[in-house]
Amino acid sequence: MVRRTVARQCTLCEAHCGIVVTVDDGRVTGIEGDPDDVLSHGYVCPKATALADLHTDPERLRHPIRKVGDGWEQISWKEAFELVGSSLRRIRRESGKDAIGMYLGNPAAHSPSVIWGVALRAALLTRRFWSASSVDQFPQEFAAKRMFGANGVLPVADIDRTDRLVIMGANPAVSNGSLTTMPDARRRIKAVRERGGTVVVIDPRRTETARIADEHVAVKPGGDPFLLAGMLHVLLADGLEPTPHLAKRLDGWAQVASLLDDCTPERMAPRAGVEPEVIARLAREHTAASRALVYARIGVCQHVTGTLTHWLVNVVNAMTGNLDRAGGQMFPKPPIDITKLTKGIDMPYGNWTDRKGKHKAFRWELPVAGMADDIGEPGDDRVRALVTYAGNPVLSSANAGRLDEALASLDFYVAVDMYVTETTRHADVILPPVSQLEREEYDFVFPMFSVRNNARYNARVFEPPSDGLEDWEILARLTVEVSPLPARGLVGPIAAWTAQQLSPMRMSALGVAAGPWGVLRRGPRGLTMRKIRTANGGIDLGPLEPRLDELIATDDGKVRLAPPDIVAEMQRVLAEHVEEPDDDFDLRLIGRRHLRSNNSWMHNVESMVKGRDRCTVLMHPADAAGRDLQDCQRVVVTSRVGQIEVPLEVSDEIRLGTVAIPHGWGHDTKGVGWSTAAAHGGANVNLLHDPDNVETFTGNGALNGTWVRVEAAENVAALGA
Repeated sequence: MVRRTVARQCTLCEAHCGIVVTVDDGRVTGIEGDPDDVLSHGYVCPKATALADLHTDPERLRHPIRKVGDGWEQISWKEAFELVGSSLRRIRRESGKDAIGMYLGNPAAHSPSVIWGVALRAALLTRRFWSASSVDQFPQEFAAKRMFGANGVLPVADIDRTDRLVIMGANPAVSNGSLTTMPDARRRIKAVRERGGTVVVIDPRRTETARIADEHVAVKPGGDPFLLAGMLHVLLADGLEPTPHLAKRLDGWAQVASLLDDCTPERMAPRAGVEPEVIARLAREHTAASRALVYARIGVCQHVTGTLTHWLVNVVNAMTGNLDRAGGQMFPKPPIDITKLTKGIDMPYGNWTDRKGKHKAFRWELPVAGMADDIGEPGDDRVRALVTYAGNPVLSSANAGRLDEALASLDFYVAVDMYVTETTRHADVILPPVSQLEREEYDFVFPMFSVRNNARYNARVFEPPSDGLEDWEILARLTVEVSPLPARGLVGPIAAWTAQQLSPMRMSALGVAAGPWGVLRRGPRGLTMRKIRTANGGIDLGPLEPRLDELIATDDGKVRLAPPDIVAEMQRVLAEHVEEPDDDFDLRLIGRRHLRSNNSWMHNVESMVKGRDRCTVLMHPADAAGRDLQDCQRVVVTSRVGQIEVPLEVSDEIRLGTVAIPHGWGHDTKGVGWSTAAAHGGANVNLLHDPDNVETFTGNGALNGTWVRVEAAENVAALGA
């Protein structure tokens, strides 16, 4: 037996935990956490073990395929690229550059191949570009743009040094951090408490994170901005003053105080769903802590008030002196400092819209909420061709089934994907990259959001097959194929050869050398890619340090506490009528996730879906009793735009009047190429969300807070619904 081990990272979620892969005679026999990894220190979650199953999955595509009738046929890479290139160029000639659209999925950011994804988008010259960012993070970026002058200046939670951690709309015990990369978040949270600090989770559900916290506050779905407004009112009424290190950096303190003058805990309590005395206590406990921070993520992004909540999170952290200091919100210094490199680039807002004029573009991207209409609505300006990379928007976006129908109307569709999914089943050509274990990579994305500065290399476990291509190679070739090159017969081969030399590893090596830790800046002691490759477990570059001065991109270098458009929106929201339940729809729906699931792309691995059904609707016992419903009963969940059937899970971990269903399910669609996922199909919760119900500024999908009703399935069937 020939045994070898390879140290690398699991790239299935943002944590990128270090792993050690054991290979015996060419077969993976073990995947364990790497104790030498400088960030994860041996932690690994169950998803990492699925890398071996993904690698060997017989249903994973290994060759390009082309749609033929209702089936598929294998074709060569040469045929595939020629077909894709000629089809896309023809459609652009006939209908213009905006007749081609592109969608970039969440997994794209987990690989440095995203460089070539961006290059492909640029080569297409289209305004019809969408990504998963408008499903889960646009409001956070928009708040950063308005406050710090650049959407990429996103502060992270310095969890390892804080004394008080308040978590809103996030479940890091399951996610291990999002836009705050914190592998083994459970250990880090427990460490806060062990050193005498406190952890508070504000969420309608008593999440896995809440179970290990000091306190759980069951806020109403969408009540977060009102809770924060009430807290700030208390602090300002108590005489809160700017801390010395930020006093000259904060602009708009008086405007915030004026805006929140009437936001007493008593006024905010009904809208937050939290008692006034709790709001006041949370505020005063926050300022009493020597180092404190509020961390919020997807759960609050996916509300119509997403930008308002993230703005108020930043305001609380800044006004309590917990911005840009240890234990508060801080800014990493990654080896390739993209945040600093791009802070001066103007990321426009509203410079174009979707076809209906409803959704504004933000940082040259349209919200996916309008994708179905841009493709499916008749007209000369419709999107006729589509390119997708590593995404499944049919399941991941609010679409009420409209996107699935729209994709069937495309003249041509090419997908870069490992599977025939609910989305890619509509493709004319699918171009599959090699598996994760066959790629050599250097992650430059998530060090931008890491809770500790670091540099880590990702070694191959297996050499890719001779006829296999990595993501970046596919995207580079597509970039050349769609580029408006003159004399294509002559220039095309030269461009293709040039692109082949520009691998992400080569570009990353240059970026590291020229970066803030690099050899070109720090001399012989500086970082090089060679040093990173050979470092066991990566290189620890130390804790986060203050760097707001070098990152802030506002005209006068000040943090804008009171951006005019956000203040105006807050005034409107505070004055608006509060929506209440009615006889038809009396429950608020929120999302939830599981440790073994990662959106929709882990469900074809048996070890990740075995056991109890996890696609259930979670309901409070009193709500179940009031509807004469029982645990495990099949129920129908209905909204104003859709209806799904799922099992009921009764638990007191969910707030009264609220239900929760996980996303990423709904795999029983005809033509999907993953049998294990189909056998555990579940239901697509996003069929219940109205794609026209979006976050105010960015068009981010409002996938939390939808009004629904829940009934016994047999009763709905009897009514003929």
